[in-house]
Amino acid sequence: MGKLVVLTLLGASLALIGERLLAFRERINATRELEPVELQNCYLIEGLENGSEDIDILPSGLAFISNGLKYPGMPDLAPDASGKIYLMDLNEQNPRAQALKISDGFDEKFFNPHGISTFIDKDHTVYLYVVNHPHMKSTVEIFKFEEQQRSLIHLKTIKHELLKSVNDIVVLGPEQFYATRDHYFTNFFLALLEMILDLHWTHVIFYSPKEVKVVAKGFSSANGITASLDHKYIYVADVTDKNIHILEKHDNWDLTQLKVIQLGTLVDNLTVDPDTGDILAGCHPNAMKLLNYNPEDPPGSEVLRIQNVLSDQPRVSTIYANNGSVLQGTSVASVYHGKILIGTVFHKALYCVL
Repeated sequence: MGKLVVLTLLGASLALIGERLLAFRERINATRELEPVELQNCYLIEGLENGSEDIDILPSGLAFISNGLKYPGMPDLAPDASGKIYLMDLNEQNPRAQALKISDGFDEKFFNPHGISTFIDKDHTVYLYVVNHPHMKSTVEIFKFEEQQRSLIHLKTIKHELLKSVNDIVVLGPEQFYATRDHYFTNFFLALLEMILDLHWTHVIFYSPKEVKVVAKGFSSANGITASLDHKYIYVADVTDKNIHILEKHDNWDLTQLKVIQLGTLVDNLTVDPDTGDILAGCHPNAMKLLNYNPEDPPGSEVLRIQNVLSDQPRVSTIYANNGSVLQGTSVASVYHGKILIGTVFHKALYCVL
């Protein structure tokens, strides 16, 4: 009788695991093939051959780019290179990327930049906030940008027990930001199991020097985050649920979900078009190719534009789609007055005039 119970439980467990694996393959679009949508007037950006995971463009047209992310389960084309922050001036006729110098005292050897966000103070000082993963932990680094010297001065490292497995941030005030946690578990294998079981245990955190709290939860894998132009709404990408959550921001920094925009692709980082308020989403059309990397059959790239975000019928269109022959693993796209930068987790970056 005991053996029968064990065999029954084992069979049920294997059936559950099999069902979850099939569901996981469907969630990550394991069989999807991409229809190409190419842009004209483009070139690959020299110097950004091993990632440009996130991009933030100032109103002046200066673009900050995080480079060299090392992330568990993702390909790494430059395993010995440390991370960097690059700058591009999109006002130039042919913009080029320049690595920013970082002030003495900051350990660049273990710099592993992920999501980034800028904040401009009342005195017009520009601060760059960077999600960093030294030794695969999570911190938020605050830098002051020196435009004339093309350098970053490190001011502070933020750590907190809620700031674990941080993916992206959006800064809305001095040391006041929202951050996404993309996995509940920090162990790679447990995090993979979490994704397969689709536990929906990840969340959005609000951080300030006076208060740190969870303000939205129930995400499969909370990823990119940004704010509307008027800062009344927060947009959060749930990468494995293939959707974007629209949340209303309250005076106490709490968030209330208004709607979810369902998409057919795995949404990574989000940016907002400064001219229209549209959301631009860097997406992974088939994440199985990203997790099981094969340079002969590489992961593709996809960029979506979401218009009329707050309406009952948002309009979703494809700006760019490539099967990996040009760009692999797109994570972000950001526009500035008719120009677009498209970045990737581990591969190259593309500049185009629209």
